[in-house]
Amino acid sequence: MRSPPTTPRIKRHKAAIKRSDYSRPLKCLWRDRMITPERSFFDYGCGHGDDLAALREDGVACDGFDPKFRPNVDPQPSDIVNIGYVINVIEDVEERRLTLQKAWAIADRVLCVAARVVMGESSGREVEFGDGLVTSIGTFQKYFTQAELREYIEESLGSEAYPAAPGVFYVFRDEELKTQFLSDRVRRSITAPRKRIAEVRFEEHKAILEPLVECVLSLGRLPAEDEFELTSEIVDAFGSLKRAFALIKKVTGEEDWESIHVARVEDLTVYIALAKFANRPPFSRLPKRTQRDIKAFFGSYKNACDSADAILFETGDATAIDAACVNSAVGRLTSNALWVHRNAVPSLSPILRIYEGCARAYVGSLDDMNIVKLHRFSGKISYLSCGSFDYEAHPPLTATVKVALRTLRLDYFEYAAAKDPLLLDLKDCMVPADYPFRAKFERLSKQELKHGVLEGHNDLQSRLQWQSTLSFLGFTHRGHRLIRKRS
Repeated sequence: MRSPPTTPRIKRHKAAIKRSDYSRPLKCLWRDRMITPERSFFDYGCGHGDDLAALREDGVACDGFDPKFRPNVDPQPSDIVNIGYVINVIEDVEERRLTLQKAWAIADRVLCVAARVVMGESSGREVEFGDGLVTSIGTFQKYFTQAELREYIEESLGSEAYPAAPGVFYVFRDEELKTQFLSDRVRRSITAPRKRIAEVRFEEHKAILEPLVECVLSLGRLPAEDEFELTSEIVDAFGSLKRAFALIKKVTGEEDWESIHVARVEDLTVYIALAKFANRPPFSRLPKRTQRDIKAFFGSYKNACDSADAILFETGDATAIDAACVNSAVGRLTSNALWVHRNAVPSLSPILRIYEGCARAYVGSLDDMNIVKLHRFSGKISYLSCGSFDYEAHPPLTATVKVALRTLRLDYFEYAAAKDPLLLDLKDCMVPADYPFRAKFERLSKQELKHGVLEGHNDLQSRLQWQSTLSFLGFTHRGHRLIRKRS
């Protein structure tokens, strides 16, 4: 007769790993400008404390609690609280929820929650236990999907959770910090127009006019008097902000400022459209600056929401997405997708930016993925890793995270060991105009088009296909140049 199975002894402390750099949630918090030297930080479940040591070196006031390694530290209210890879190692369901709620209770501005999410096959060495698995080293792991983790956080805390990366979410108490995070994800970087003509009066008042240039560049509109700290000096010198800006437009060219205005209108439209996924706030709860932007650009919040919703509705129409991909001024078009470098996403049309933004609203940002594939017909967005993009003429793709918007399925594929990986071409089409290596990429593409290397290849080719094509035509690559092979 078989003996009944014994309950495995869970060794939670073994889940804490030693780190030589910041953990993923900390990298997200730095990237998204949540952590600053002015804000206090508490790590709830800090393990060995490697993140804390690195934060102190970077001048951040911080502390942390861990039941095994720092049990005598009392959790204390802090601006930023992190509970990273803690809830997924707690096998008791009620304790897991209570632990998350305790971390939320001490978060004054934002709580960062990280847990393991399903993005591939398991090792097969785990044993089912409770609502999770016991690993080969005796630790417990509760695996979530991205959607399950978000739902679990929101149900446990009664607040919206916003994805920062796969398995990493922010929960905000600070409305302005939330708005900053959401708007920064869609706001593009714009360079100020250069001066085209000399103007004595501009040079005389350069010290106050150049800050006004930067302010209008940031806003896409004239600032209100209390939005610009040198307003009184400008009024003394020119009579009004409007007159001073008229001089700026005369010196730099009016059409450049119109394009900057259009860009900021598009940024705001994308932000408002994507805010629909997070229960779009009423106008009165928006930051003062955003309220002024909406009034200046749209006249009313209703007009802004109607405009954003019209484009958001179009993203569900495969015909509209296909047309936007075909007509895009940036990107490498293939038979089923538009491929762009992540730096070029802000240069896409609003409908494609919102289409891609729908995926990021679910999965967050993927820092290791630098190529975005916008599927033209299937309602999917893929994020691909191409580490040698800048240095190889035709670099291989090494990994993919695919987001299916219709089913919210998240898939991960690894190609690093593939013998015949897919290679990128026409890289100049994928990057924005100001990309550092664009001229080099463009020169190579012109050579390959001129000599017929890309002829008949609407889609990307694999390494073996490239080798065959080059061998047949008698060419090889030397860096980013196409050269004839010697006989």
